[in-house]
Amino acid sequence: MREIVVTEFVSLDGVVEEPRGWTMPYWNDEIAAFKLAETLEADSLLLGRVTYEAFAAAWPERTDEQGFADKMNAMPKFVVSTTLGEAAWNNSTVIDEAQIASLEGRILVAGSVTLARWLMEHELVDELRLLLYPVVLGSGKRLFGEQEKTELALAETQ
Repeated sequence: MREIVVTEFVSLDGVVEEPRGWTMPYWNDEIAAFKLAETLEADSLLLGRVTYEAFAAAWPERTDEQGFADKMNAMPKFVVSTTLGEAAWNNSTVIDEAQIASLEGRILVAGSVTLARWLMEHELVDELRLLLYPVVLGSGKRLFGEQEKTELALAETQ
């Protein structure tokens, strides 16, 4: 069984681009615990090329006492890309969109807005988690672009 969970950091005006620059002032123990729990629960990561390259540059050298870094470095990572030749980060594989259907387990998509949009368009997202931040950015890439009205079911809020 496959379950795809997409998690995005979102500004009040819907921007998801470059979250490191605007989420850090709001980072707290509750968010850290949430991100740790969802990462430890995941069987694998599904990433777009841009997010993969950022993660691959940051995570291999990191360690922590909670096990977040160990999990990020050890878990299988699937990179959806038509331009990336190879994926050098431990346990990473480059795939195309058609191969997503063959993935199994609880799959976490972190960031990767282009991939997240594609997954939503193809009705492959089982759960969409939005971490809403009290900031208006005015410009930047948004998760929801020009699309038809879509009804979602609220599972919970924290």
